[in-house]
Amino acid sequence: MSFNNNLDQLYRQVIMDHYKNPRNRGVLSEDTVTINMNNPTCGDRIQLSLKVEDGKVADAKFEGEGCSISLSSASMMTQAIKGQTIEDALKLSSIFSNMMQGKDYDDSLDLGDIEALQGVAKFPARIKCATLAWKAMEKGIGNQSETE
Repeated sequence: MSFNNNLDQLYRQVIMDHYKNPRNRGVLSEDTVTINMNNPTCGDRIQLSLKVEDGKVADAKFEGEGCSISLSSASMMTQAIKGQTIEDALKLSSIFSNMMQGKDYDDSLDLGDIEALQGVAKFPARIKCATLAWKAMEKGIGNQSETE
């Protein structure tokens, strides 16, 4: 039991670190797709900017406001998808979605800090907070794929 408590504490620290010190915060201006999404239930709002080149996510940044889960997830997601192929970014999003729904997922991949969000699955009302940036990324990559 002590191990689980320590792990939960570590995960909380990782989430709060991304919330207080977000990675990739900002806006991309050139040759990017911009997606605005919100979660009216919680008041979360995300503006995601993606730069896709040669089938890869060359850069990703976000702006927004919301709860610690939403903004931490956006920070983690932008870190995870930068440099990934569109296919791999979408696969990562699928794995994340399964994790949020409490379903089995491919744990052979190193999810890094994203694993800290797995406890969100225990709180159904917070799942939309955690998945908001991921849904924006899926939408943006879908839009970008249609224009290439």
